[in-house]
Amino acid sequence: MTDLLTAAQMRALETSAMESGQVTGLELMERAGRGVLAAILSEWPDLQAAPHKAVVLCGPGNNGGDGFVVARLLKEWGWWVDVLLYGNPANLPPDAKRNHDLWSQLGPVGDVLADLKGPTPWQDADLAVDALFGTGLTRPLEDLTEVLTILADAAERFDRPAARLSSAAASPRVVAIDIPSGLDADSGKVLEPSHGGLGAAAANLTVSFHSRKLGHVLSRGPSLCSKTVVADIGLDRDAPREARKIPAAARLVQPPAPALLHKRSDQHKYDNGHAVILSGPPGAGGAARLAARAALRIGAGLVSVACEAAAVAEHAARLDAVMIKRLNDAADLGALLSDERLNALCLGPGLGVSRARDLVAAACKAATARQLVLDADALTAFADAPDDLFAILHSACVLTPHAGEFARLFPDIAAQLKAAATQGPAYSKVDAARAAATRAGCVVLLKGPDTVIAAPSGKAVVNAAVYERAAPWLATAGAGDVLSGLICGLLARGLSPFEAAQTAAWVHSEAARGFGPGLIAEDLPEAVPAVLSALGSA
Repeated sequence: MTDLLTAAQMRALETSAMESGQVTGLELMERAGRGVLAAILSEWPDLQAAPHKAVVLCGPGNNGGDGFVVARLLKEWGWWVDVLLYGNPANLPPDAKRNHDLWSQLGPVGDVLADLKGPTPWQDADLAVDALFGTGLTRPLEDLTEVLTILADAAERFDRPAARLSSAAASPRVVAIDIPSGLDADSGKVLEPSHGGLGAAAANLTVSFHSRKLGHVLSRGPSLCSKTVVADIGLDRDAPREARKIPAAARLVQPPAPALLHKRSDQHKYDNGHAVILSGPPGAGGAARLAARAALRIGAGLVSVACEAAAVAEHAARLDAVMIKRLNDAADLGALLSDERLNALCLGPGLGVSRARDLVAAACKAATARQLVLDADALTAFADAPDDLFAILHSACVLTPHAGEFARLFPDIAAQLKAAATQGPAYSKVDAARAAATRAGCVVLLKGPDTVIAAPSGKAVVNAAVYERAAPWLATAGAGDVLSGLICGLLARGLSPFEAAQTAAWVHSEAARGFGPGLIAEDLPEAVPAVLSALGSA
């Protein structure tokens, strides 16, 4: 399942299923509890041999109801189980109250605030289940910061055996139902208490239902969730969107279909486009060469670097398959673009801020619109007047800002994204990228481990290089230039801006993962063929 849902979308799915008579709330809760138990035993096979000890922390809503189901199932499995409740059991929702009462026939219910901090029941527990608050949390957990700290510390100790061995405290593994308590499910931000202190728990395993939520892959979500698995609870995946007019969910970027990148044996080089990378003054051409090599590796039929006359010799000494064209100013660019076979341009990497502004304007206003990638200096050149850039952009453009460049172009949107989350649903990176794409009138790729690609229509995808797809080696100079080159090469091959951006982001991450530690930007284009071969798209 590739959908990334908001908390509201998940509630609508559940409500629709219950109102249609497909399932009852109690049945959904039972399925959720069984999904959590299956995930626990799959993740940690050593726990399959009972008995073990668990502490289940239940909250005042349906997430707590899921926790009561897990407690009962563990008890039936032969475990020793302690259950602690936050709140008054009389105020539980009906389905959660029913599962509270079923548990009460098996064992007592303690109080989270009163009982968790002492040696019992925490001492010697093998497992802690965080069922305090799930995806529907809308407020900071002001009075639970000490409890959240206990959960976060336990999760860290379990993940770091050295820390566990050096501490006298118990270190159960921590499982979060839905999402670690205190984490906003729509943004991945922590809902921060006004008095400070830790605002969210952490987990060693997070069990989501039906699909991942945005908060599982954005911002701090991956680091606090640690590992997220999805339990199927049998919901209809499509009906509520049309019936309830819910905005389309973002989606996780998936591997591209091999046919998308396949080259036919009857094609010649111009059938796969001619990408042009604009470069800057002598001594600043490395970024453009990285982009050019990436465009060539992703399959553009021809690639040229267009540079100042004084930089031709420098590029000629470093490039073979990439052609070199002289381009001193906007007039030269106009003449270059008289050749309509040059169908995609990349402006920004190493271009020079003073040179970029005129060249971007000339490229955008060319008589025949070209597919354009604007990055780095091409964005910074308009930092003092971003509206001037937005006025000349067209729908065939892709902007690829990192966080700093994004803040210079979209200062108000960036400020909203950066603001502390004091209530949920909090403003997310997906919200920000969508707003930016609408304002710019073109595709925006907002970089990061949680890269978001958004179109003016509101369509958005997330290339989540997190969890098993983490590629921390991409935090290296020049990696962004390679990404721009990949996008430009795919645009030259005929992919739409949105398609090119998401495909390039996926290939970029996979190339880094395939190479591994020690990666530098020069390695990335050379790792692309292995990614394409694995797709079957050579």
